[in-house]
Amino acid sequence: MKSKILIIEDEAAIRRVLSKIISEENENYIVEEAEDGLVGVDMITKSDYDLVLCDIKMPKMDGVEVLERIKVLKPEIPMVMISGHGDLDTAVNTMRLGAFDYISKPPDLNRLLNTVRNALDKKELVVENKLLKKKVSKKYEMIGESEAIDLIKNMIEKVAPTDARVLITGPNGTGKELVAHWLHEKSERTKAPMVEVNCAAIPSELIESELFGHVKGSFTGANKDRAGKFEAANGGTIFLDEIGDMSLSAQAKVLRALQENRIARVGSDRDIKVDVRVIAATNKDLQKEIAEGRFREDLYHRLAVILINVPALNDRRDDIPLLIEFFTDQIAQEQGTAVKKFSKAAVKLLQDYDWTGNIRELRNVVERLIILGEKEVSENDIKLFANK
Repeated sequence: MKSKILIIEDEAAIRRVLSKIISEENENYIVEEAEDGLVGVDMITKSDYDLVLCDIKMPKMDGVEVLERIKVLKPEIPMVMISGHGDLDTAVNTMRLGAFDYISKPPDLNRLLNTVRNALDKKELVVENKLLKKKVSKKYEMIGESEAIDLIKNMIEKVAPTDARVLITGPNGTGKELVAHWLHEKSERTKAPMVEVNCAAIPSELIESELFGHVKGSFTGANKDRAGKFEAANGGTIFLDEIGDMSLSAQAKVLRALQENRIARVGSDRDIKVDVRVIAATNKDLQKEIAEGRFREDLYHRLAVILINVPALNDRRDDIPLLIEFFTDQIAQEQGTAVKKFSKAAVKLLQDYDWTGNIRELRNVVERLIILGEKEVSENDIKLFANK
Protein backbone atom coordinates (compact mmCIF):
# COMPACT_ATOMS: atom_id res chain seq x y z
CA MET A 1 0.00 0.00 0.00
CA LYS A 2 1.35 3.41 -1.00
CA SER A 3 2.15 6.07 1.61
CA LYS A 4 1.49 9.72 0.80
CA ILE A 5 4.08 12.15 2.20
CA LEU A 6 4.02 15.97 2.14
CA ILE A 7 7.16 18.11 2.47
CA ILE A 8 6.58 21.73 3.55
CA GLU A 9 9.82 23.67 3.03
CA ASP A 10 10.37 27.21 1.71
CA GLU A 11 13.90 26.52 0.39
CA ALA A 12 13.40 24.87 -3.00
CA ALA A 13 16.82 23.17 -3.04
CA ILE A 14 16.25 21.44 0.33
CA ARG A 15 12.72 20.54 -0.70
CA ARG A 16 13.96 18.84 -3.87
CA VAL A 17 16.73 16.94 -2.05
CA LEU A 18 14.32 15.63 0.61
CA SER A 19 11.79 14.65 -2.03
CA LYS A 20 14.41 12.81 -4.10
CA ILE A 21 15.88 10.92 -1.12
CA ILE A 22 12.48 9.78 0.17
CA SER A 23 10.90 8.86 -3.18
CA GLU A 24 13.98 6.85 -4.25
CA GLU A 25 14.04 4.96 -0.95
CA ASN A 26 10.73 3.19 -1.55
CA GLU A 27 8.57 3.00 -4.68
CA ASN A 28 5.50 2.99 -2.44
CA TYR A 29 6.27 6.52 -1.18
CA ILE A 30 4.34 9.23 -3.01
CA VAL A 31 5.96 12.59 -2.22
CA GLU A 32 4.29 15.98 -2.71
CA GLU A 33 5.71 19.44 -1.98
CA ALA A 34 4.48 22.75 -0.56
CA GLU A 35 6.57 25.94 -0.67
CA ASP A 36 5.23 27.44 2.57
CA GLY A 37 3.00 26.77 5.59
CA LEU A 38 -0.17 28.32 4.14
CA VAL A 39 0.02 26.17 1.00
CA GLY A 40 0.84 23.11 3.13
CA VAL A 41 -2.15 23.54 5.44
CA ASP A 42 -4.43 24.03 2.41
CA MET A 43 -3.13 20.81 0.82
CA ILE A 44 -3.59 18.85 4.06
CA THR A 45 -7.14 20.20 4.40
CA LYS A 46 -8.03 19.02 0.90
CA SER A 47 -6.19 15.69 0.85
CA ASP A 48 -5.13 12.83 3.14
CA TYR A 49 -1.45 12.34 3.98
CA ASP A 50 0.30 9.62 5.94
CA LEU A 51 3.22 11.84 6.99
CA VAL A 52 4.18 15.53 6.90
CA LEU A 53 7.75 16.86 7.06
CA CYS A 54 7.65 20.55 7.91
CA ASP A 55 10.34 23.25 8.16
CA ILE A 56 10.17 25.42 11.28
CA LYS A 57 11.29 28.83 9.95
CA MET A 58 9.14 29.84 6.99
CA PRO A 59 7.46 33.04 5.78
CA LYS A 60 3.66 33.55 5.98
CA MET A 61 3.17 30.71 8.49
CA ASP A 62 5.96 29.07 10.48
CA GLY A 63 6.22 25.37 11.28
CA VAL A 64 4.94 25.72 14.85
CA GLU A 65 1.70 27.27 13.56
CA VAL A 66 1.39 24.55 10.92
CA LEU A 67 1.83 21.88 13.61
CA GLU A 68 -0.83 23.47 15.84
CA ARG A 69 -3.28 23.71 12.91
CA ILE A 70 -2.75 20.12 11.79
CA LYS A 71 -3.12 18.74 15.32
CA VAL A 72 -6.62 20.28 15.29
CA LEU A 73 -7.55 19.42 11.68
CA LYS A 74 -6.07 15.91 11.40
CA PRO A 75 -4.40 14.86 14.67
CA GLU A 76 -3.66 11.34 13.42
CA ILE A 77 -1.04 12.59 10.89
CA PRO A 78 2.53 12.30 12.29
CA MET A 79 4.50 15.55 11.88
CA VAL A 80 8.30 15.57 11.57
CA MET A 81 9.84 19.02 12.02
CA ILE A 82 12.88 20.19 10.03
CA SER A 83 15.15 22.45 12.08
CA GLY A 84 18.13 24.64 11.29
CA HIS A 85 20.96 24.88 13.80
CA GLY A 86 19.39 27.88 15.53
CA ASP A 87 15.97 26.23 15.72
CA LEU A 88 16.88 23.28 17.97
CA ASP A 89 15.20 24.68 21.10
CA THR A 90 12.04 25.32 19.08
CA ALA A 91 12.27 21.85 17.56
CA VAL A 92 12.42 20.27 21.01
CA ASN A 93 9.40 22.36 22.04
CA THR A 94 7.41 21.08 19.04
CA MET A 95 7.73 17.58 20.51
CA ARG A 96 5.73 18.82 23.50
CA LEU A 97 3.13 20.15 21.06
CA GLY A 98 2.72 16.71 19.48
CA ALA A 99 5.39 16.46 16.76
CA PHE A 100 6.59 12.91 16.12
CA ASP A 101 10.27 13.91 15.80
CA TYR A 102 12.61 16.50 14.33
CA ILE A 103 15.59 16.30 11.96
CA SER A 104 18.36 18.85 11.61
CA LYS A 105 19.61 20.55 8.46
CA PRO A 106 21.46 19.31 6.54
CA PRO A 107 19.65 16.00 7.05
CA ASP A 108 21.59 12.83 7.77
CA LEU A 109 20.40 10.25 5.22
CA ASN A 110 20.00 7.30 7.60
CA ARG A 111 18.40 9.45 10.31
CA LEU A 112 15.92 10.89 7.81
CA LEU A 113 14.84 7.53 6.37
CA ASN A 114 14.58 5.87 9.79
CA THR A 115 12.40 8.72 11.01
CA VAL A 116 10.15 8.45 7.94
CA ARG A 117 9.75 4.67 8.40
CA ASN A 118 9.04 4.97 12.13
CA ALA A 119 6.51 7.76 11.62
CA LEU A 120 4.66 5.78 8.94
CA ASP A 121 4.63 2.70 11.20
CA LYS A 122 3.07 4.82 13.95
CA LYS A 123 0.41 6.14 11.56
CA GLU A 124 -0.43 2.55 10.56
CA LEU A 125 -0.79 1.55 14.23
CA VAL A 126 -3.10 4.51 14.89
CA VAL A 127 -5.31 3.47 11.96
CA GLU A 128 -5.35 -0.18 13.14
CA ASN A 129 -6.30 0.90 16.66
CA LYS A 130 -9.16 3.00 15.30
CA LEU A 131 -10.41 0.05 13.24
CA LEU A 132 -10.14 -2.21 16.30
CA LYS A 133 -12.15 0.25 18.39
CA LYS A 134 -14.80 0.34 15.66
CA LYS A 135 -14.97 -3.48 15.74
CA VAL A 136 -15.34 -3.43 19.52
CA SER A 137 -18.08 -0.81 19.23
CA LYS A 138 -19.86 -2.91 16.60
CA LYS A 139 -20.50 -5.50 19.27
CA TYR A 140 -22.95 -3.02 20.77
CA GLU A 141 -24.42 -1.76 17.50
CA MET A 142 -28.14 -1.00 17.57
CA ILE A 143 -29.73 -2.53 14.49
CA GLY A 144 -32.99 -1.15 13.15
CA GLU A 145 -34.63 1.64 11.21
CA SER A 146 -38.07 1.55 12.83
CA GLU A 147 -39.54 4.72 14.29
CA ALA A 148 -39.03 3.39 17.83
CA ILE A 149 -35.31 2.68 17.28
CA ASP A 150 -34.76 6.03 15.55
CA LEU A 151 -36.30 7.74 18.57
CA ILE A 152 -33.91 5.90 20.92
CA LYS A 153 -30.88 6.76 18.76
CA ASN A 154 -31.88 10.43 18.71
CA MET A 155 -32.31 10.45 22.49
CA ILE A 156 -28.87 8.86 22.93
CA GLU A 157 -27.25 11.55 20.76
CA LYS A 158 -28.78 14.27 22.95
CA VAL A 159 -28.32 12.64 26.35
CA ALA A 160 -24.93 10.88 26.03
CA PRO A 161 -22.71 14.02 26.19
CA THR A 162 -24.36 15.05 29.47
CA ASP A 163 -24.01 13.48 32.92
CA ALA A 164 -27.77 13.03 33.27
CA ARG A 165 -28.82 9.75 34.87
CA VAL A 166 -30.77 7.43 32.62
CA LEU A 167 -33.29 4.70 33.45
CA ILE A 168 -33.74 2.17 30.63
CA THR A 169 -36.92 0.10 30.70
CA GLY A 170 -38.22 -2.74 28.56
CA PRO A 171 -38.79 -6.51 28.51
CA ASN A 172 -35.99 -9.07 28.83
CA GLY A 173 -33.91 -9.61 25.69
CA THR A 174 -34.71 -6.28 24.01
CA GLY A 175 -31.17 -4.89 24.18
CA LYS A 176 -31.24 -2.52 27.14
CA GLU A 177 -27.52 -3.13 27.70
CA LEU A 178 -26.83 -1.91 24.12
CA VAL A 179 -28.45 1.42 24.97
CA ALA A 180 -26.31 1.67 28.11
CA HIS A 181 -23.11 0.96 26.16
CA TRP A 182 -23.96 3.51 23.49
CA LEU A 183 -24.66 6.13 26.14
CA HIS A 184 -21.20 5.47 27.59
CA GLU A 185 -19.34 5.28 24.28
CA LYS A 186 -20.80 8.57 23.07
CA SER A 187 -20.17 10.34 26.39
CA GLU A 188 -17.26 12.44 27.62
CA ARG A 189 -16.45 9.52 29.96
CA THR A 190 -15.63 7.04 27.21
CA LYS A 191 -11.91 6.86 28.12
CA ALA A 192 -12.83 5.83 31.67
CA PRO A 193 -14.34 2.41 32.49
CA MET A 194 -17.94 1.32 32.19
CA VAL A 195 -18.63 -1.13 35.01
CA GLU A 196 -21.66 -3.43 34.71
CA VAL A 197 -23.50 -4.87 37.69
CA ASN A 198 -26.29 -7.42 37.28
CA CYS A 199 -28.27 -6.72 40.44
CA ALA A 200 -30.44 -9.82 39.92
CA ALA A 201 -27.43 -12.17 39.82
CA ILE A 202 -25.90 -11.08 43.16
CA PRO A 203 -27.37 -12.42 46.44
CA SER A 204 -29.05 -9.67 48.46
CA GLU A 205 -26.63 -10.15 51.37
CA LEU A 206 -23.65 -9.51 49.06
CA ILE A 207 -24.97 -6.68 46.87
CA GLU A 208 -23.76 -3.90 49.21
CA SER A 209 -20.25 -5.34 49.31
CA GLU A 210 -20.27 -5.75 45.53
CA LEU A 211 -21.32 -2.14 44.96
CA PHE A 212 -19.44 -0.33 47.70
CA GLY A 213 -16.65 -2.70 48.75
CA HIS A 214 -15.83 -3.84 52.28
CA VAL A 215 -13.09 -3.75 54.89
CA LYS A 216 -11.35 -6.79 56.28
CA GLY A 217 -13.37 -8.56 58.99
CA SER A 218 -16.64 -6.73 58.23
CA PHE A 219 -18.41 -10.08 57.69
CA THR A 220 -17.61 -13.78 57.43
CA GLY A 221 -15.36 -14.32 54.43
CA ALA A 222 -14.14 -10.70 54.27
CA ASN A 223 -10.47 -11.69 54.47
CA LYS A 224 -9.08 -8.43 53.08
CA ASP A 225 -10.13 -4.91 52.13
CA ARG A 226 -11.90 -4.81 48.78
CA ALA A 227 -13.00 -1.93 46.54
CA GLY A 228 -16.52 -2.04 45.13
CA LYS A 229 -17.97 -1.36 41.70
CA PHE A 230 -18.59 2.33 42.39
CA GLU A 231 -14.90 2.86 43.11
CA ALA A 232 -13.92 0.83 40.03
CA ALA A 233 -16.16 3.06 37.89
CA ASN A 234 -14.75 6.31 39.26
CA GLY A 235 -14.52 8.84 36.42
CA GLY A 236 -16.65 6.61 34.20
CA THR A 237 -20.07 4.95 34.16
CA ILE A 238 -21.73 2.33 36.34
CA PHE A 239 -24.54 0.33 34.73
CA LEU A 240 -26.95 -1.10 37.28
CA ASP A 241 -28.81 -3.74 35.29
CA GLU A 242 -32.03 -5.21 36.72
CA ILE A 243 -32.07 -2.58 39.45
CA GLY A 244 -35.66 -3.55 40.26
CA ASP A 245 -34.23 -6.66 41.96
CA MET A 246 -32.01 -4.69 44.36
CA SER A 247 -32.71 -4.97 48.10
CA LEU A 248 -34.17 -1.97 49.94
CA SER A 249 -31.05 -1.61 52.12
CA ALA A 250 -28.82 -1.47 49.06
CA GLN A 251 -31.23 0.99 47.43
CA ALA A 252 -30.78 3.32 50.42
CA LYS A 253 -27.00 3.28 49.98
CA VAL A 254 -27.25 3.86 46.23
CA LEU A 255 -29.54 6.82 46.95
CA ARG A 256 -26.92 8.30 49.29
CA ALA A 257 -24.21 7.79 46.65
CA LEU A 258 -26.33 9.67 44.11
CA GLN A 259 -27.17 12.47 46.53
CA GLU A 260 -23.69 13.07 47.92
CA ASN A 261 -21.30 11.49 45.39
CA ARG A 262 -19.85 9.56 48.33
CA ILE A 263 -19.83 5.92 49.35
CA ALA A 264 -18.64 3.97 52.38
CA ARG A 265 -17.32 0.42 52.28
CA VAL A 266 -19.21 -2.16 54.33
CA GLY A 267 -17.78 -2.08 57.86
CA SER A 268 -16.15 1.34 57.45
CA ASP A 269 -17.16 4.82 58.61
CA ARG A 270 -14.81 6.53 56.18
CA ASP A 271 -16.44 8.21 53.19
CA ILE A 272 -14.92 7.83 49.73
CA LYS A 273 -15.70 10.49 47.12
CA VAL A 274 -16.69 9.11 43.72
CA ASP A 275 -17.43 10.70 40.35
CA VAL A 276 -19.67 8.21 38.58
CA ARG A 277 -22.45 8.49 36.03
CA VAL A 278 -25.25 6.06 36.84
CA ILE A 279 -27.27 4.28 34.16
CA ALA A 280 -29.88 1.80 35.37
CA ALA A 281 -32.12 -0.71 33.63
CA THR A 282 -35.07 -2.88 34.60
CA ASN A 283 -37.69 -5.15 33.07
CA LYS A 284 -40.04 -4.44 35.99
CA ASP A 285 -42.77 -1.84 36.36
CA LEU A 286 -41.07 0.30 39.01
CA GLN A 287 -44.22 2.33 39.67
CA LYS A 288 -45.94 -0.91 40.66
CA GLU A 289 -42.89 -1.93 42.73
CA ILE A 290 -43.07 1.44 44.54
CA ALA A 291 -46.78 1.00 45.25
CA GLU A 292 -46.10 -2.43 46.73
CA GLY A 293 -43.19 -1.18 48.87
CA ARG A 294 -40.39 -3.00 47.05
CA PHE A 295 -38.72 0.02 45.48
CA ARG A 296 -37.90 3.43 46.92
CA GLU A 297 -39.76 6.27 45.24
CA ASP A 298 -36.99 8.77 46.03
CA LEU A 299 -34.42 6.52 44.33
CA TYR A 300 -36.69 6.16 41.31
CA HIS A 301 -36.83 9.94 40.88
CA ARG A 302 -33.05 10.18 41.26
CA LEU A 303 -32.51 7.58 38.56
CA ALA A 304 -35.25 8.51 36.10
CA VAL A 305 -33.94 11.90 35.00
CA ILE A 306 -34.13 10.54 31.46
CA LEU A 307 -36.39 7.59 30.67
CA ILE A 308 -35.65 5.41 27.63
CA ASN A 309 -38.07 2.60 26.85
CA VAL A 310 -36.76 -0.20 24.60
CA PRO A 311 -39.70 -1.78 22.74
CA ALA A 312 -40.42 -5.49 22.45
CA LEU A 313 -39.44 -7.10 19.13
CA ASN A 314 -43.13 -7.73 18.38
CA ASP A 315 -43.55 -3.92 18.34
CA ARG A 316 -40.78 -3.41 15.74
CA ARG A 317 -41.26 -6.28 13.31
CA ASP A 318 -40.00 -4.15 10.38
CA ASP A 319 -36.51 -4.43 11.90
CA ILE A 320 -36.47 -8.25 11.83
CA PRO A 321 -34.99 -8.57 8.26
CA LEU A 322 -32.13 -6.23 9.24
CA LEU A 323 -31.53 -8.14 12.48
CA ILE A 324 -31.46 -11.49 10.62
CA GLU A 325 -28.88 -10.10 8.17
CA PHE A 326 -26.78 -8.68 11.02
CA PHE A 327 -26.86 -11.94 13.01
CA THR A 328 -26.00 -14.12 9.99
CA ASP A 329 -22.89 -11.96 9.30
CA GLN A 330 -21.95 -11.93 12.99
CA ILE A 331 -22.35 -15.69 13.44
CA ALA A 332 -20.42 -16.45 10.24
CA GLN A 333 -17.51 -14.34 11.53
CA GLU A 334 -17.59 -16.02 14.93
CA GLN A 335 -17.66 -19.53 13.42
CA GLY A 336 -15.39 -18.83 10.46
CA THR A 337 -17.99 -20.06 7.97
CA ALA A 338 -19.62 -18.67 4.83
CA VAL A 339 -22.59 -16.35 5.27
CA LYS A 340 -25.92 -18.13 4.75
CA LYS A 341 -28.86 -16.43 3.09
CA PHE A 342 -32.48 -16.57 4.21
CA SER A 343 -35.19 -16.82 1.55
CA LYS A 344 -37.81 -14.04 1.44
CA ALA A 345 -40.48 -16.54 2.53
CA ALA A 346 -38.32 -17.59 5.48
CA VAL A 347 -37.81 -13.98 6.59
CA LYS A 348 -41.54 -13.28 6.23
CA LEU A 349 -42.38 -16.31 8.38
CA LEU A 350 -39.96 -15.16 11.09
CA GLN A 351 -41.55 -11.70 11.01
CA ASP A 352 -44.92 -13.26 11.78
CA TYR A 353 -43.80 -15.22 14.87
CA ASP A 354 -44.48 -14.17 18.46
CA TRP A 355 -41.07 -13.23 19.89
CA THR A 356 -41.60 -13.52 23.64
CA GLY A 357 -37.81 -13.71 24.14
CA ASN A 358 -37.28 -10.68 21.90
CA ILE A 359 -33.95 -10.07 20.12
CA ARG A 360 -32.10 -12.59 22.29
CA GLU A 361 -34.51 -15.30 21.18
CA LEU A 362 -34.29 -14.24 17.52
CA ARG A 363 -30.50 -14.52 17.57
CA ASN A 364 -30.68 -18.03 19.06
CA VAL A 365 -33.15 -19.08 16.37
CA VAL A 366 -30.99 -17.60 13.58
CA GLU A 367 -27.93 -19.46 14.90
CA ARG A 368 -29.88 -22.72 15.08
CA LEU A 369 -31.12 -22.28 11.50
CA ILE A 370 -27.62 -21.51 10.21
CA ILE A 371 -26.33 -24.74 11.78
CA LEU A 372 -29.25 -27.01 10.84
CA GLY A 373 -30.72 -25.37 7.72
CA GLU A 374 -29.89 -25.79 4.06
CA LYS A 375 -27.46 -23.61 2.06
CA GLU A 376 -30.27 -21.06 1.75
CA VAL A 377 -32.47 -21.16 4.84
CA SER A 378 -35.99 -21.91 3.64
CA GLU A 379 -39.51 -21.65 4.99
CA ASN A 380 -39.42 -25.42 5.53
CA ASP A 381 -36.19 -25.13 7.59
CA ILE A 382 -37.91 -22.67 9.87
CA LYS A 383 -40.92 -24.94 10.34
CA LEU A 384 -38.55 -27.80 11.21
CA PHE A 385 -36.01 -26.08 13.41
CA ALA A 386 -37.29 -22.73 14.69
CA ASN A 387 -39.25 -24.47 17.47
CA LYS A 388 -41.94 -21.80 17.37
